[in-house]
Amino acid sequence: MESSIPIRKKSVIMAKIVMPILITQVALYLVTFFDILMTGRYDTYHLAGVTIGSSFWVPVYTGLAGILMGLTPIIAHQIGGRRKEEVRPSVQQGLYVSIVLAGVIFLIIRFAVAPILVMMPLEHEVRVVAGAYLKGMSFGLIPLFAYTVLRSFFDALGATRVSMVIILLSAPINVFINYLLIYGNWGFPELGGAGAGYASGITYWLVLMIAYGIAWKRMPFSEFKLFKQWGKISFKKWKEILLIGVPIGSSIFVETSIFSAVTLLMSNYSTAVISAHQIALNFTSLLYMIPLAISMGATILVGQAVGSGKMRDAKQYSFLSVGLAITFSFISIAILLTFREQIASLYTTDDQIIKLAIPFLFFAALFQLSDAIQAPVQGALRGYKDVNMTFIMAIISFWVLGLPSGYLLATYTTLGPYGYWVGLITGLTIGAITLTIRLLYIQKKKFI
Repeated sequence: MESSIPIRKKSVIMAKIVMPILITQVALYLVTFFDILMTGRYDTYHLAGVTIGSSFWVPVYTGLAGILMGLTPIIAHQIGGRRKEEVRPSVQQGLYVSIVLAGVIFLIIRFAVAPILVMMPLEHEVRVVAGAYLKGMSFGLIPLFAYTVLRSFFDALGATRVSMVIILLSAPINVFINYLLIYGNWGFPELGGAGAGYASGITYWLVLMIAYGIAWKRMPFSEFKLFKQWGKISFKKWKEILLIGVPIGSSIFVETSIFSAVTLLMSNYSTAVISAHQIALNFTSLLYMIPLAISMGATILVGQAVGSGKMRDAKQYSFLSVGLAITFSFISIAILLTFREQIASLYTTDDQIIKLAIPFLFFAALFQLSDAIQAPVQGALRGYKDVNMTFIMAIISFWVLGLPSGYLLATYTTLGPYGYWVGLITGLTIGAITLTIRLLYIQKKKFI
């Protein structure tokens, strides 16, 4: 079916979809950002502890939460194909799956991560803080996963502003609870890094309650009656969700865990090096919210276009997303190259850590362009429901090529810990190239 929407109008549509997603992702990220920032202002050992704890939390959570992201293209296809009656069962089964996944993460943290912390060559205080931080975060597992399902529903309908409003309401509350529990203000216990974990857990419950109220009461979401006529567990529906979601989640896990693996390998270095690395990684992750938001917007728009048979629209949305991300990457590069010392100073007043962080931020600038290509290309591929090859390419580019090359450079050259970041740049670049080739192949196949 030929497209009837001019390219200029597509740009406006994409901007309306992406901007709320970007604000949402930044606000969501600010939860972790302020955990790191406020803990860094509290104590260097607690900063290192939260760094190690989040290195376990982020890949496990984002990987399994990514499975639930499989609902976005599924619901987008249902909406695009005018099959609205299929949306409620999809969301309900997604909520069932979310509870199971929350339980899986709790068991992983309890029985797998805790023993690993004991075996790591960490200072005792750092190890204790990491374990306590993870315990606090675990308090919010169920609401965080359930919210991910509802957010997939909102986003698939193109109502990305809803998620934006929810997070904007909750983010300041998280900062306030951090203020109470990290520093022990207003008579609350002074928990340090552990307080950041508990603050996030409490905030996730608030987020779920707001999302539930909107889905239940507000039009047009209430007309789907998501919380009525609950069906029994349908393993057939679970299979549909998991066939799309597992490769997405696995791909996200492979990408995020590579950064966590680097952080854990750096436990052989000093606490100052770990903290400097985390500062660079934390700020870079904030900048990554831009290509990530564009990626999620591409999944929605490409998915809806494919669901309605408009392959030309899907192709144009794919390239619009890549072009937009590349444009913003040059701004990110300029920020990182110009304000490295000022960025490091935001996190700590320790001159040694600031000095160590500056080279990390330089290498972070080098992989902004690759990030800007691979993220929206992945989003477009998910819109086409092409997810398995993305997972395979991620394993090869990051784990087979990127991490080993980083280890060799860190161990056998004068680069030291910075060698790992050169390895990350290598993996991201290879991933960007191979994923682009895959997208072009899929588009040619679909268009024929």
